[in-house]
Amino acid sequence: MGELIHTCYRVLDLDRSIEFYEKLGMEEIGRLPIGDEAINVFMGLPDDGPRLELTYNVGRTDPYEVGTGYGHIAITVGDMDAALGRLADVGIEPERPPYTVSENGPRLCFVRDPDDYRVELIETADI
Repeated sequence: MGELIHTCYRVLDLDRSIEFYEKLGMEEIGRLPIGDEAINVFMGLPDDGPRLELTYNVGRTDPYEVGTGYGHIAITVGDMDAALGRLADVGIEPERPPYTVSENGPRLCFVRDPDDYRVELIETADI
C-alpha cells in the first residue's frame, strides 16, 4: 500500500471556500482545471502538502448533500483559545465551546465551512 494523500470536497463557490480554509491556516498549493467542466484546487497546511482537494464543478448551483455518512476533517491547533480568537476576528465561530471527550483528553471543537462541511480543531501541545 501507499499513503493517504488527500480528501476531496465538492464546493459551490471556490473563492469563498479557499478564503475559509486560508483562515484556518491552509494555503493554496496547486490548481488543476479539468477541461471546461471543473477546477480542482489543492489546499494544505504549511510544509504538509496538498491534503484537501476542493472541486468546483463549473455551472453547478444546486447545493451538495453532505450526507449522513460523512464526518469531518481534523486540524491540530497549539492553543485553542488563541485559535478561536483569531477565527472569531474573521467571522468563524465554533458550533459550541471547546470540550473534551475523555478525562485529561485534548480540548476540541468544530467549525463549519461555507458548504457545511465540519472541521474539527484539536488542541495539542505538540505544535
